Amino acid sequence: MSLVRLTQVELRKLADTRSGLWLLIAIGLAAAGTAVIMIAAAPDAEQTYRGLLAFGLIPASVLLPVLGILSMTSEWSQRTALGTFTLTPARGRVVVAKLAAAVLIAVAATAAAAVLTVAANLVAIGTGGDGSWEITAEQIGRLLLNQVIFVLMGSAFGALLMNSPVAIVLYFAIPTAWTVLGAMVKWLARAAEWLDVNVTSLPLSEATMSGGQWGRLGVACAFWVGLPLVLGTVRMLRREVS
Repeated sequence: MSLVRLTQVELRKLADTRSGLWLLIAIGLAAAGTAVIMIAAAPDAEQTYRGLLAFGLIPASVLLPVLGILSMTSEWSQRTALGTFTLTPARGRVVVAKLAAAVLIAVAATAAAAVLTVAANLVAIGTGGDGSWEITAEQIGRLLLNQVIFVLMGSAFGALLMNSPVAIVLYFAIPTAWTVLGAMVKWLARAAEWLDVNVTSLPLSEATMSGGQWGRLGVACAFWVGLPLVLGTVRMLRREVS
């Protein structure tokens, strides 16, 4: 099968299972909920299109990586590895298709949030909020990049661990523990500036991002996305299928 066809299959698999479908529904409901919270509780000056969009994408950045994990672990957790790799013996192409599907679902989630935010901003204008529509293509691109980074990070954890529950738990536990340690332990603070993906990705939702911040983000992505993805891909290519 072509890579396009494989990617279409992986996209369909994300919504075919009950867990994947409910995750997508939860992301949509959570995005709507964040808009309500922002309009009800945020200061009027913060109720802008850019502010609503950035806040509305937070649930997606938390939940989309779980879809990436489930995609990478599906062959092993659902015991479909034999069928998948018999139809497509080149396992590397399957991995690429899963990564492409993860990126596409991040793009779709960002686009859906952008459309939903239009309605939310109109409501904000009607309730006395700022309602500014000002947002640049660069800012939208950085918000999208943030979604892509985290969904690929989830996919990397799934590829490395090849077990859905373990990958989901460790995906949330290890980076969070590192963030806490970086804030509490003084001699780890400097390393955390470069290796804490939660900290280095934060400026993506802000108005500006300097060259040094891009460098720290790149190092953190190499550590949290690139390294586990390479190791996981090697493991997946070599794992015996029974």
